[in-house]
Amino acid sequence: MPNAAPPRLRASGNKLVDENGATRRLLGVNRSGGEFMCVQGRGIFDGPVDDAAVKAIADWKVNAVRIPLNEECWLGLSHINAAYGGANYIAAVKALVARLEARGITPVVELHWSHGRYTGGDSHCADTEYATCQKPMPDAQYTPAFWTSVAQTFKGDQAVVFDLFNEPFPDRATSDLSAAWKCWRDGGSCPGIDFQVAGMQTLLNAVRATGARNLVLIPGVAYSNDLRQWLTYKPNDPAGNLAAAWHTYNFNTCSSESCFNEQLAPVIAQVPFVAGEIGENTCSHGYVDRVMAWLDAKGASYLGWTWNTWDCSSGPSLISDYNGTPTNYGVGLRDHLKGMQ
Repeated sequence: MPNAAPPRLRASGNKLVDENGATRRLLGVNRSGGEFMCVQGRGIFDGPVDDAAVKAIADWKVNAVRIPLNEECWLGLSHINAAYGGANYIAAVKALVARLEARGITPVVELHWSHGRYTGGDSHCADTEYATCQKPMPDAQYTPAFWTSVAQTFKGDQAVVFDLFNEPFPDRATSDLSAAWKCWRDGGSCPGIDFQVAGMQTLLNAVRATGARNLVLIPGVAYSNDLRQWLTYKPNDPAGNLAAAWHTYNFNTCSSESCFNEQLAPVIAQVPFVAGEIGENTCSHGYVDRVMAWLDAKGASYLGWTWNTWDCSSGPSLISDYNGTPTNYGVGLRDHLKGMQ
């Protein structure tokens, strides 16, 4: 029996609903690789993404998979090996999206690594402008073009969700938090950031200008862990189809239920809420168990990091092989998702 197609999601109040108005949640995993393999000249994805590999993900009762991307590879810039960039990269992403949808899984396409030399606080690759690491904000030079192209590619398929930028951290470039949030929304010349920034409003405008009405996820600051001013600076969306995106790990600042209640609950009360990355570096699952319990009670969504066979403490990796054998950390998410059926 074929799987039902994934829903065409839209925001309705603070919930995600499908085309029939039924409430939906995104519950799943991240599938890392598309952000780094291509720029490192090693391929497009890290490990298999064929139908057998996707079936192994589906067997965990996952209904959403987040796919991190690299803007230089998508755009086929000249320093990217053509075998792994441009048309070849786009075709590989489209093929993975199609395989996920064939299993009834919602694909979340997300910009993870981007262009721009950054030498300020929390710099991860100060020696290059290339998209070889996380940057504090998207760049005006290439990111709007990336999102225009991605939106044009998938605008005919509203089952695809767009996640604008992995983990903004303009607050690490300046001590002025209001300036950081203004940078986050409006871009331009931002304090402490060496390149011209594309803000969340600019990227959202690029998506909507194509006619795409797909659900768009917009992350907070502090590596998406701080959403305290998200509602204040929320971009204007003519399509009215936005959700807030949040990331949490046991080593983040906001990693306690008291912080969740103080900082996140006001956001969850207003807009759909997707924890695009949850995880811990303990090789166990005590922290994600607590996070999932809290988010379940709020009817929010979450995706574990990550469906890759790395080390569970340095990854953190959910699996030890691509057949879906869980690590001591991954077993928490697997058993929880299977138990919700």
